[in-house]
Amino acid sequence: MAKTKPGKKDLDSYTIKSTNKVVKVGDCVLMRPAESGKPPYVARVEKIEADHRNNVRVRVRWYYRPEESIGGRRQFHGAKELFLSDHYDVQSAHTIEGKCIVHSFKNYTKLENVGAEDYFCRFEYKAATGAFTPDRIAVYCKCEMPYNPDDLMVQCEGCKDWQVTSANLSNSALFVFLQLFHACLEFFF
Repeated sequence: MAKTKPGKKDLDSYTIKSTNKVVKVGDCVLMRPAESGKPPYVARVEKIEADHRNNVRVRVRWYYRPEESIGGRRQFHGAKELFLSDHYDVQSAHTIEGKCIVHSFKNYTKLENVGAEDYFCRFEYKAATGAFTPDRIAVYCKCEMPYNPDDLMVQCEGCKDWQVTSANLSNSALFVFLQLFHACLEFFF
């Protein structure tokens, strides 16, 4: 365990008063935002400590939502997507509202049911520069965009390329999709 400053002691856990859930180092938590009506912030707990008056504070590593990043939200970002940042902070443990799970992208796409507490992360984000790691990921579909797990994709029997299903398309995009689909069928069959 890391050393603490005089008058402070490291704790193994913290119990959220409102839910009685136990938070440990490495857990992901929902933190109360300063402004009401905003979604909770998401962070990973790096350290839990108490001062000589038993005021508990947590050192956290923040997750950013796509719209909080320099590039903003893009079409391929999932609704539950987060970026693990290099932004650390110390907060009162009383601002923890609950626990959540931040899955890897691969594990998230395998979930049978996505709950309110489920999120996923496929990028790390440098808050000061706006840089992402990895800086490239696989692209799919004719649009050559990364996979958005909120969109159902189907594999074309002819060309074996993955396509966004019509359930996710506007009328004009559906027309283009059907043209491409029929072109593949004519070409391969």
